[in-house]
Amino acid sequence: MADMTPHEFFQHDTFAEQAGVELVEIRKGYGKAKMEIKPVHLNAGGRTQGGAIFTLADLTLAAAANSHGTLAFSLSANITFLRASGSGDTLYAEARERYIGRSTGCYQVDITNQHGELIATFESSVFRKDQQVPFKGL
Repeated sequence: MADMTPHEFFQHDTFAEQAGVELVEIRKGYGKAKMEIKPVHLNAGGRTQGGAIFTLADLTLAAAANSHGTLAFSLSANITFLRASGSGDTLYAEARERYIGRSTGCYQVDITNQHGELIATFESSVFRKDQQVPFKGL
């Protein structure tokens, strides 16, 4: 897995990949991903399942947090759902670094729909391991 691109590295997140999350952009302290909402993403009420939105936000967080080249894992995460979405929507998540320390970091992820309407907000803190990620290019 050495010397792969960040996109190739995150394709190994099979849960997010099977959920339909597509990484769009990654740069230092920033990540962007999207998910096209299909019937498989819906809850019993016909709206996007909260876990699907969380998965989208979580992969986007991982892209931003690992962008510095050090393996990072979430310590905590909080999501607030603000607006419903459903089948046919495309959701976008943008993760921005709010703080980076020697071994921790704090991130804010906004999830919007194809109209730019805010669907949810997600905040997470991460712990950085003393281990390099196996990708290059940032």
